[in-house]
Amino acid sequence: MTANTESATKPTIDQLPLEHSYAALPPAFYTRLQPTPLSKPYMVCGSASAAALIGLDPAEFNRQEFIDVFSGNSVLPQSQPLAAVYSGHQFGVWAGQLGDGRAILLGEAAAPGSPPPGRLELQLKGAGMTPYSRMGDGRAVLRSSIREFLCSEAMAALGVPTSRSLCVTGSDQRVMRETPETAAVATRMAPSFVRFGSFEHWFYQGRHDDLKILADYVIDRCYPELRDHAQPYHALLGEVTRRTAEMIAGWQAVGFMHGVMNTDNMSILGLTLDYGPFGFMEAFNPKHICNHTDQQGRYAYTMQPQIGHWNCYALGQALLPLIGDVEETKAALSVYEPAFKARMDALLHAKLGLGTVEESDSALFDRMFSIMADSHVDFTLFFRHLGDLHRDNASGDEAVRDLFIDRAAFDDWAVQYRARLLRENSNDVQRRLAMHRVNPKYVLRNYLAQVAIEKAQIKDFSEVARLLAVLERPFDEQPENEQYAALPPDWASELEVSCSS
Repeated sequence: MTANTESATKPTIDQLPLEHSYAALPPAFYTRLQPTPLSKPYMVCGSASAAALIGLDPAEFNRQEFIDVFSGNSVLPQSQPLAAVYSGHQFGVWAGQLGDGRAILLGEAAAPGSPPPGRLELQLKGAGMTPYSRMGDGRAVLRSSIREFLCSEAMAALGVPTSRSLCVTGSDQRVMRETPETAAVATRMAPSFVRFGSFEHWFYQGRHDDLKILADYVIDRCYPELRDHAQPYHALLGEVTRRTAEMIAGWQAVGFMHGVMNTDNMSILGLTLDYGPFGFMEAFNPKHICNHTDQQGRYAYTMQPQIGHWNCYALGQALLPLIGDVEETKAALSVYEPAFKARMDALLHAKLGLGTVEESDSALFDRMFSIMADSHVDFTLFFRHLGDLHRDNASGDEAVRDLFIDRAAFDDWAVQYRARLLRENSNDVQRRLAMHRVNPKYVLRNYLAQVAIEKAQIKDFSEVARLLAVLERPFDEQPENEQYAALPPDWASELEVSCSS
């Protein structure tokens, strides 16, 4: 089949078939409404790989019809736009009713190659006010939309479970944040945008019938293998808990910090959701706080596994009326710690190129993180350069060794690491290849995003596209893009991200 024939078989945006299972839930679950049009929208960026998931030709990005649909200026005939209601704990405090304050769900497009349900919901973020906007204006800004777009796609390329981002459209329309900024709409995709807080909403209202409706909906649509389980709600909690633990292990392994792990930002599918004040670890500090708003450090890097567990307990509390027994609920939640430990252990062994397991490995890992923290070593570059270390001698160690202020501490650790490699008869060439397949060279550093944003703010979107192309191949050497793997410049340390990001 020729490329032209393949393109011809793909639907145009106006032919994209949509369903909307969430709209079939009772009216109390959402508010139907139309997006608020965006003034004179234009295309900022689009992801060809995300478009491919729903069979869209990326050539559609250039059509005005596409821009209008994903700016909220026109609505596809089969779409049933709505904003969902949910509640949640924010920074550990019950916040009551929240909901989609600036997000509008358009419907579901077929995604044949994806796991159940084989469909992806399309959601506009920044499409105007909803009944759940509270004091907000319902808009997103170009800065935060580009950050979410790039990070969603970067995380997918890193192999971390995540929502996806189809595109960002922009406008000269002004909105007020700390300073005036321009508006944008980001289109997000996920099999479901149901959150932990969606269940908390009905539990804290004492509406157990609606709680059951939601749980049955999630099981039928996203976990069909649990339909005939003897205890389906217990099984649902256990599966969500396991996925959440493994997702957060994935975060820790690539140095990702979410920044706002509120229960309303936690996906029922164990996906990274709601990118706001996120960051990738640079100078390693386990207590690093990426969110300037998080003054108490609740969501610091080292706290993420613990907070993930706390959030699963909040979900367990919400599901307790359906499970019916406190001990059974605790049993479902008990999978978190072993699931996180097993996944984290596997990821660390892979990151260090270890093919076997020894009882002393945890001490090797602990010492490694300790000397990394003492010297504030760049997280990404450390693991990438570690792949170049030789088993039998120190030649080739310069790149990784020079990251350390205390080189003697690294030398001492490297002796232990080499001895460990020798015990499993590690092959340098094979190990290097294996380590480079799991230790990225390129991550979305805040300063790289900032450079792309500043160019986009003067309508030069070339750097967003270039950066996306680099981040879609994070494990490749890409010698032509070496500058994207460099240590951050001094001015990068002054960048701050907050909940408005």
